[in-house]
Amino acid sequence: MDTNRLTHTLNEEFGGSEAELRVVTRQVRDLVDSGQVVADRGRELTVDELVDHLQDAPEGSDLIERWNWWMGALDVAYGGYERFSVRFLRNDESGVNT
Repeated sequence: MDTNRLTHTLNEEFGGSEAELRVVTRQVRDLVDSGQVVADRGRELTVDELVDHLQDAPEGSDLIERWNWWMGALDVAYGGYERFSVRFLRNDESGVNT
């Protein structure tokens, strides 16, 4: 998955802070690298498909809420996706949430 395209597309579609975009992009990479999506769903995850799934989240949800909503749906359907959820953002030395 092209992470530059992913970050750009997530920002265009859902907005969010730099830290939120960074953490969701990292979780997407970890999910794809795990091979779990392919094993459970039989195909690679694409940026366009990911955006479609995140758009299904409840209206008014921010990027992280959308991501966690989809991880919850996958966890109910297949199990083992909770580990890809975003639990919290911590402040780094610059004061930016990461």
